[in-house]
Amino acid sequence: MALLYLAPTALLLVAMMGYPLYQLVQISLYEYGQAQASGGAPLEFLGAGNYLELLGDAEFWTILLQTCVFAAVCVLGSLAVGIGLAVLATRTAPLPRMLLFLAAIGAWATPAVAGSTVWLFLFDQDFGLINEALTGIGISGADGMSWTYDKYLAFGLVAAEVIWCSFPFVLVTTYAGFTGIPGEVVEAAALDGASAWRTARSVLLPVLVIATIQSIIWDFKVFTQIYVMTNGGGVAGQNMVLNVYAYQEAFAASNYGMGSAIGVVMTALLLVITLLHLRAQRGNEVLA
Repeated sequence: MALLYLAPTALLLVAMMGYPLYQLVQISLYEYGQAQASGGAPLEFLGAGNYLELLGDAEFWTILLQTCVFAAVCVLGSLAVGIGLAVLATRTAPLPRMLLFLAAIGAWATPAVAGSTVWLFLFDQDFGLINEALTGIGISGADGMSWTYDKYLAFGLVAAEVIWCSFPFVLVTTYAGFTGIPGEVVEAAALDGASAWRTARSVLLPVLVIATIQSIIWDFKVFTQIYVMTNGGGVAGQNMVLNVYAYQEAFAASNYGMGSAIGVVMTALLLVITLLHLRAQRGNEVLA
């Protein structure tokens, strides 16, 4: 009976996602550039040609590594800030806690383009408030410093913005885990000799696993923040991640076949992460 209720949603998802995914895979199997898109040249079937070229390209592996490291920094930062503020929220009065959650939800609800633009303005080389503040406290070299020219500074700036708009999910999830522990359960665990760390770990671990995997999915496919804050991938493409790389190949270079192949590879990687997410949820249900 439950499957009958889910059937309309499943059909809608197949209609909305199945066909675009099919088209993505199909285009990735062809030599598909501007000439083919305009009808000026015939399609040439390459089979796995685009994938073999992609996997044999050293730039792809460099960008994949950058994407993984960037996503890891964003996930760890989001977890650290979110868990820390969740612990703080359990120890504060109702009014400060409400203000904390309102501020966090405001960051979470801010559109990515608007948030990225505001951060760029704050860290602007000539008129940014951050450079003025650093200069005011006597830090040499802060006046006129560009936060987006250097590769690692640019990645750090984007990561900070991603953490700013991602930590509220971890905060809300972890706080719900903290407050969802019945007092009698904690007392019973203490009487049985369980330490506070072991009790918290047993109850919160499933919640943190789900929050972590969800954050990985979000941060692995970051596009807007990188594209807006580094002007399309940074100086000479030094701040490329897979999503931006696929966009540049497909639309800037008009190599739609290769761009689609990158998209298929990203989809496969995210599918693996999603399966881990589902396993974590199933484990959480069993523990519950």
